[in-house]
Amino acid sequence: MRTNSSKSVVRSNPRPFGTCFFEQYAQIALATLLGGEYDGLVNRDRPDLQSVDGRSLGIEVTRAMEESKSAHQALLADISGLTPAPRDGDLATILEYGYAYGLQRGKYIGVKELSYWSMALPMRRILESKVSKAGHGLYGRFERMGLFVFNRENLGEEQALKAMNYTIALQKDQDIRYDCLYLADVDDLFVCNLSDGLREDSRLERYPISQESRRTFYAEAIRRQEVITT
Repeated sequence: MRTNSSKSVVRSNPRPFGTCFFEQYAQIALATLLGGEYDGLVNRDRPDLQSVDGRSLGIEVTRAMEESKSAHQALLADISGLTPAPRDGDLATILEYGYAYGLQRGKYIGVKELSYWSMALPMRRILESKVSKAGHGLYGRFERMGLFVFNRENLGEEQALKAMNYTIALQKDQDIRYDCLYLADVDDLFVCNLSDGLREDSRLERYPISQESRRTFYAEAIRRQEVITT
């Protein structure tokens, strides 16, 4: 067990991992839950996840969080490591690696996630932004395109359907459109098929994510961060 002094060292000198933890977490979740073409996705830019050939599949990864959520405000001190937090294996890991998503059921934010979530827009605005950028060609052209949105709050199927239908409405007149919307909260991955001509009740699939799976996704994303910096 670390002493208080060692915790201070960890907080003031976070390990120098890269900035693509969430993109890697998304790829791991997709490959584990859906398999197939998601297994070979690589971490690039614009969009964040791409098939190796750079044309078959591209997925932009982003996040949405209500800016006024009480959990975000109340835990800012703990997020930044300024106040002591209850000690257990998960919280020790959060302090060491700087990331919390996938642990503690979304209650905490790691120090390296702070700017990531602080800059997040609520769901409606982030969908508007990402659909517009895709339509203007910012992410290029792929045979299939996806949008993966992280959420710290549990969505539920009703909210997932609303986000799906809003995305369909936003991009209906665009030449470049997303074929799939992935909505990830801590407990579920909602996969929304945005193709034309489908009934609403056939568009959405829900994939529960167990606590064991969350820990596995987290550990693998952290391992990949270590590989990047060694």
